[in-house]
Amino acid sequence: MERSTIVRVHEGLHARPATRFVKLAKSFESTIEIRKSGKQANAKSSVKVMLLGVKENDEVTISAEGADAVEAVEMLISYLEDSAAGIDEAGGTMASDGAPSDAAPVDREAAVSVPSNAVPGAAASRGIALGPVFAHFPPKIVPAEVSLAPADRPKEKARLAQAVTTVERRLDASISDPGIADTDRQILQALRDIAGDDELKSASEAIIDGGLDAVSAVIAASTRLVDEFSKLEDAYLRARAEDLQSVARQICLALLGEEEVRLDDLAEGAILVASDIGAWDLARAPLKRLGGIVCGHGGATSHVAIIARTHGIPAVLGIGDSVEQMRNAEQIGVDGTRGLVFADPDADTRVRLEEEIAADEQERAALKAFRTAEPRRADGQLIHIAANLGSLDEIDVALEAGAMGVGLFRTELLFMRHMHLPSEDMQTETYAKLAAAFAPHPVIIRTLDVGGDKPIAGIDFVEEDNPFLGWRGIRMCLDRPDIFKPQLRALLRAAVSGNLKVMLPMVSRIEELRLTRALIDECKAELTQEGHAHSDFELGVMIETPAAVFSAPLLAREAAFFSIGTNDLTQYVMAADRLNPAVAALNDAAHPAVMSAIAQAAAAAREAGIEIGMCGEVAAREDLVPRFLEMGLTELSMSPASILSVKKQVCELLENE
Repeated sequence: MERSTIVRVHEGLHARPATRFVKLAKSFESTIEIRKSGKQANAKSSVKVMLLGVKENDEVTISAEGADAVEAVEMLISYLEDSAAGIDEAGGTMASDGAPSDAAPVDREAAVSVPSNAVPGAAASRGIALGPVFAHFPPKIVPAEVSLAPADRPKEKARLAQAVTTVERRLDASISDPGIADTDRQILQALRDIAGDDELKSASEAIIDGGLDAVSAVIAASTRLVDEFSKLEDAYLRARAEDLQSVARQICLALLGEEEVRLDDLAEGAILVASDIGAWDLARAPLKRLGGIVCGHGGATSHVAIIARTHGIPAVLGIGDSVEQMRNAEQIGVDGTRGLVFADPDADTRVRLEEEIAADEQERAALKAFRTAEPRRADGQLIHIAANLGSLDEIDVALEAGAMGVGLFRTELLFMRHMHLPSEDMQTETYAKLAAAFAPHPVIIRTLDVGGDKPIAGIDFVEEDNPFLGWRGIRMCLDRPDIFKPQLRALLRAAVSGNLKVMLPMVSRIEELRLTRALIDECKAELTQEGHAHSDFELGVMIETPAAVFSAPLLAREAAFFSIGTNDLTQYVMAADRLNPAVAALNDAAHPAVMSAIAQAAAAAREAGIEIGMCGEVAAREDLVPRFLEMGLTELSMSPASILSVKKQVCELLENE
């Protein structure tokens, strides 16, 4: 079985999407290959898949041979065609894996922009820090290059296998640590996948068969693979060489019966200085005590940089041999915004850094003051600034950001994480925890929103020329009550735990709302007969099709609320595929046609006396927020990272009404 397709995974098959792709491939018994531009790779090897350098919009071919080949190819093709496969469960794009536009490396040639007392590097994480040096230079592992007799080689390969298992167990322990941030956990999962990858292990075993000891074999095998990564065009994929080196070092330490030097002794506000540091070691460090990071190797696309940005730690990486100068300093100044490092800064430099630190702290404190703020209009109307979420792991981040509930919970991610349909009890538990966490604020849960572009185990989708206009969302759910009713039952049961609301995706006819209400009535009767506690919930619709906009006055008479999904609404109004880069310029929510559609829906909601919100990321656009408030929107829902700044803006706008 063989099929070709264009990859729609956001940013392509870099570490985490590659890990998910390989995990899916491993769930099938068939032998599976992926090909691109004449090169092929084992689809069950993360290392080999990443080395293909598959980017978004590349053409690839999937081939499989075995009893479940047809199913394997269809599922993997569906994954590659799913733009959401490049979206993490917090709803943000995996682009955070790469360097943000404001974290570009400093131009080393532009000497006029670099102070004479500064060392330039890659601006990996914004912010300013000044603190004592904590030098982290663990001893380098030097291969012994012991020659093994043929009789000793099987035993050495067994030692290698045990070392790999030890590293996997250590990573599993870190991954399961509840104190690890969700982003860090995903990075560790990618490292764990590399540790257990057949490519690194088999390459090392082949070298052992040639007579070298296991430590020397792992170093040699990883060096060859690192060299392959270094030849890739994509900067992010090149940076995965650091992950491979880090994992190889851990395997070598396990072979030697040792563990890496920990960072537990970090002083408050210390600047970590290292020639190189693995993402695993950094993720396990007391990050709240860490003031900044300076590293000889690495760049803005490294996992170390991602961890630093996630935790708001200023970082400058890739300063080369100058790290030795920093190692011997007593105090370090770090400008992670401009990519500059100062060793034992003079008095004037210290004063400037301290002033910038104070200004940054003042700005952060000003934003934090809005964490508990609840914006209200002069008439008392509350404007909810809520969070878009996809999993329970994101609850703490949203609460810390001051989310006034959840404006969009994507239930399809709960379905996509399993190789089988989640049970009613599993769904009930998830929805109940979510509702309880944000009570008394509302939690709006979107019913299953999948189609041919979002594969779900247990649902067979026929191939469609345009799945965005096909059998998806509420259309699919109403045709599959065996899937839809367990979700509705779970939502009714979970509603007793908080202020839970439910909205329907892809609505284009009033009949879809009415048919859903009929199913809800059936579910309530069944739950009552079975003795299950349950409660009613408000039922609303997403405004994301032109049909919903034009029939908004009719829908508003029967829906409890509206929520505008700007991503799909924009692409449907503009007749421009949002995944097609050739028409990307047309996908602008600020276009007069899209803004007119939003205004029409808002007017219908006001006329009917129901609330209307927006759950697309456009809700966080500073230039459009004033217009949304003028239209009468009562809720803006977005990624947690945007909540505080939008809260501040809304509060200030309402003060001036």
